[in-house]
Amino acid sequence: MRLAITNYTATSAAGTGLEELRRSLKERRSGLRRNDFEGCDLDTWIGRVSGVELVELPEELLELQSRNNQLAWLALQQDDLLTSVLELKERVGSHRIAVIMGTSTSSIGRTEEAYRQLGADNRMPEPMRQPQVHNLHSPGAFVAAATGLAGPSMTISTACSSSAKVFATAARWIQHGIVDAALVGGVDSLCLSILYGFNSLELISTDPCKPFDRDRAGINIGEAAGYAIISRSELAPHSDIALLGYGESSDAHHMSHPHPEGKGALLAMSRALARADIPAQSVDYINLHGTASKANDRVETYALADRFNNSTLAGSTKAWTGHALGAAGILESVIAMDTLRTGLVPGTLNRVLDDPEFRFPIMMENVEKTVNYSMTNSFGFGGNNASLVFGKQHG
Repeated sequence: MRLAITNYTATSAAGTGLEELRRSLKERRSGLRRNDFEGCDLDTWIGRVSGVELVELPEELLELQSRNNQLAWLALQQDDLLTSVLELKERVGSHRIAVIMGTSTSSIGRTEEAYRQLGADNRMPEPMRQPQVHNLHSPGAFVAAATGLAGPSMTISTACSSSAKVFATAARWIQHGIVDAALVGGVDSLCLSILYGFNSLELISTDPCKPFDRDRAGINIGEAAGYAIISRSELAPHSDIALLGYGESSDAHHMSHPHPEGKGALLAMSRALARADIPAQSVDYINLHGTASKANDRVETYALADRFNNSTLAGSTKAWTGHALGAAGILESVIAMDTLRTGLVPGTLNRVLDDPEFRFPIMMENVEKTVNYSMTNSFGFGGNNASLVFGKQHG
């Protein structure tokens, strides 16, 4: 398979749009900050996007007001993404372009806010009676409304693999002729349910996270939004990046713990490589799931060792951005794709000490090199795993 990527963008704590993201990665400047999220007293660090609360939605979208949709709108305006969508609409028609979004919690922050303001009659205040916001499809509905795209619209929620799986769905829809192109993406914003929920699972670190470090102590929650435009190759003859393969698995080993030998992760990676029709040794860089939790990082190295050799560069970028949950897939796909253009391969921030239990070498420092093939891993609760392979293409 080979589908053209014509534009992409990402907004996270590491920067709004590609230019800021690239600068943060190159300068090894983390976007994490001590927890200052309103109403949350947890001792942790978070990946908060500055200024989301100040984002003003257009009047025609105000009925979809929520922090999540404000973040989605902010990201939509970066890197000429909306212009690219408009140009594609003019060529193929709005009905031939799908919207496929990934999220973990959608606009649950708005729902929390609404419940805190229940009236004496136990009803939400009038401005917060938003049926299109208080449901899981809020991101898909919002992006379709914001872009004017009228093709099939779907919102995927499979925990941390959500916005990686959007690429797989887009590929299937395009290959079966349902659409000619798709705007894929993901958005997840900070909210109390997530912060306190992960704290109850004892997964939150009180310090900046240390992916793949021997002394890693848990994750930092972040928020992010990002997008990519995928189309049939003949519609984008000058595109320099292609989606080559995707792999999905659902090992269902445990509700929150990965299979101890990484079987689900390995299956997802193997399927992505098979669809890409390239050997594992051709992959130059893998953006790892790498959450900085004890079990997940260790298990991911087991899966890597089973499939790759030590020549493949592999690292996690979550110490720059925090774990963006349902938006992690699109954010890290953008980072993986961007290495094909920039040649900047980010190391693993905050990683200092090797863990003797690891079976695969993990990058520490950044590297500059030519990248022809990149990969990204996103592994979610319940064993929902997704891996993607991207490659350079020449018009």
